Amino acid sequence: MDTAPSAQPPASTAPAVGNRRRVATAAALASAVEWYDYFVFGIAAALVLGDLYFPAGSPTAGVMASFATFAVGFLARPLGGIVAGHLGDKRGRKPMLVLALTLMGVATTGIGLLPTYDTIGVAAPILLVLLRIAQGVAVGAQWGGAMLLATEYAPEGKRGVYGSVVQLGVPIGVVTANTVFLAAGALTTDSAFAAWGWRVPFLVGLLVLGLAWYIHTRVEETPAFKEAERALAEQEKTEQSSPLRTILRGHLGTVLLAGGSFAVNTATFYILITGVLDYTTRELDMEKGPVLMVSLCVSLTQLVLIPAAAALSDRIGRIRIYAFGAAGIALWAVPLFLLIDTGSLLWLAVGTFVASCFLSIMYGPQAALFAELFTPEMRYTGASLGYQIAAVAGGGLAPFVMVLLLEATGTSMAVSGYIIALSVIALISIKVLADRARAAEPEAAPEARAEAESAG
Repeated sequence: MDTAPSAQPPASTAPAVGNRRRVATAAALASAVEWYDYFVFGIAAALVLGDLYFPAGSPTAGVMASFATFAVGFLARPLGGIVAGHLGDKRGRKPMLVLALTLMGVATTGIGLLPTYDTIGVAAPILLVLLRIAQGVAVGAQWGGAMLLATEYAPEGKRGVYGSVVQLGVPIGVVTANTVFLAAGALTTDSAFAAWGWRVPFLVGLLVLGLAWYIHTRVEETPAFKEAERALAEQEKTEQSSPLRTILRGHLGTVLLAGGSFAVNTATFYILITGVLDYTTRELDMEKGPVLMVSLCVSLTQLVLIPAAAALSDRIGRIRIYAFGAAGIALWAVPLFLLIDTGSLLWLAVGTFVASCFLSIMYGPQAALFAELFTPEMRYTGASLGYQIAAVAGGGLAPFVMVLLLEATGTSMAVSGYIIALSVIALISIKVLADRARAAEPEAAPEARAEAESAG
């Protein structure tokens, strides 16, 4: 069965503890800086990009245009996942991660230097979209590389914990992006922020290039890929192998189920960090500084919750933890917006904190769970595709869908309904994955069966 998890590398090939820690740190930093670059666009889309690049008669139209550009980056993510996944399974995890970091650094810096509509006219939004597409390709390529560097170096029984260091890149990226935007807003007047202050967070993207060089020169390829590389070399002597073709022919169902299980997480996450920022400042007349501070503080709590959920998944199973988080998101969707609609900063913090807890419970074990769905020779491709399908179906469209639902219905309960619908899809997908894993256990090798049991 294609859902049977793969085993860890043989003990004889296990890397030294110091090397494991260096690789895990590099993977976490790669994820953090990549997501920082990606998230600054979302914050800027909610605050300034609509006016600067999409001038229109209505503020809502400008925000929708900037959110549509935000979504374009998500549409490009599967392309990055496909290309990097194919090459990452054939040529190695590390080269693709370095390439992804380089592309993200160049694209993000380019956005920070891009002239506005008033300066170069229609070329401004066109170039903005192209640079956002480049960001999407980069982050689509990055996640699989960073995740596999961490999980394929993990010692036995700790794949969830090691995978969670990459997942920590998301809250670290959010905290850093919000902090830099808060600092830029505090140190400039409103007019100066609109003129140049918003560009500063994007120019920080240059630091990514230094990290790419470090990984290129100091990090070794993973033991699991080295083992898979030898198997692929033997296979290529007799046939033309393609990880992407293998996935599409024999494992597409697993990829779609993985995407369906995670779409609610990405959708709710981007609703919280981008859609709610626009909604509270434009519709509820709340100040952007305090709202950004709430988002920052809530993201800090994820730094504790994500590794805790991952560690628990190593002990009692990934599926159990993952499903609990998805069910919690469904149950909290209505209370979340009832609290936000009060216009109170305190209740906004309470509502988003509880939602963030359930997101963290899902996100902690997710990297290890996706890695265990595929064997090493097609793992980069399969895991990346599953993740990026979720990103398109959930995250990329979520802020845009939120604005449409609010405009069409006039009530935030429509957004709650959207989250609940995605939660139901997630729970069904998780149930099918769990059933497939249990059905595969009798046929699995002993070490693979042990991994299947840990997956739930």
